[in-house]
Amino acid sequence: MDAEAADTRELPARLRHVLWVGGGSGAGKSTIARRLADRLGWHLYATDDVMRDHAARTSPEEAPFLHAFMAMDMDERWVNRSPEIMLETFHWFRGEGFQLIVEDLLRLPREPCVVVEGFRLLPHLVKPLLTVPEQAVWLLPTPEFRQAAFRSRSVPGEGFLWRTGDPAKAGRNIAARDHMFTRRLQEETERLRLRAVHVDAAMTEDDLEERVTIAFRL
Repeated sequence: MDAEAADTRELPARLRHVLWVGGGSGAGKSTIARRLADRLGWHLYATDDVMRDHAARTSPEEAPFLHAFMAMDMDERWVNRSPEIMLETFHWFRGEGFQLIVEDLLRLPREPCVVVEGFRLLPHLVKPLLTVPEQAVWLLPTPEFRQAAFRSRSVPGEGFLWRTGDPAKAGRNIAARDHMFTRRLQEETERLRLRAVHVDAAMTEDDLEERVTIAFRL
């Protein structure tokens, strides 16, 4: 067995102190991960916060979809392409840069434990890193919950949608893309027998935190 293969087989043991919170956009991942980390005194690693750094650390050969996306203008990214193409070509949805998340986590101390969150945590990429299924959970928002979350965050005239030529169409495209992404996550977690929590508009933050805590068996 070569060194790289041996190192890959050792990853679950080296990451057994990590809990993974993945899921669809607008599902409450950041809020729940932060609440858990604060309550338990654990370290929080938010994958959204390192996207710019990770983009800078990749080459076009390593991440072709990422570099193609970076070369597009705002309308090419969000208005002129169909939601289906947006889904299939979005670099983070294809797992580009995921190895950089793993590298970052391996550099962190093993104490305290780490809660890592973000939509970049694709089930098929995370599963080989788990020692037990209870280390990971994916939050799957209903369309109504996701829309309510985005409305509460959006400010007219602010954000990247308003830098497109048609913010309304861009918003519809992203909503359709994210709905398909959430459906894909549901299918993948079911196929891989991983834990998922469905998040609807009637669920409070306390309710969601309780369900995630149960899923993790904390």
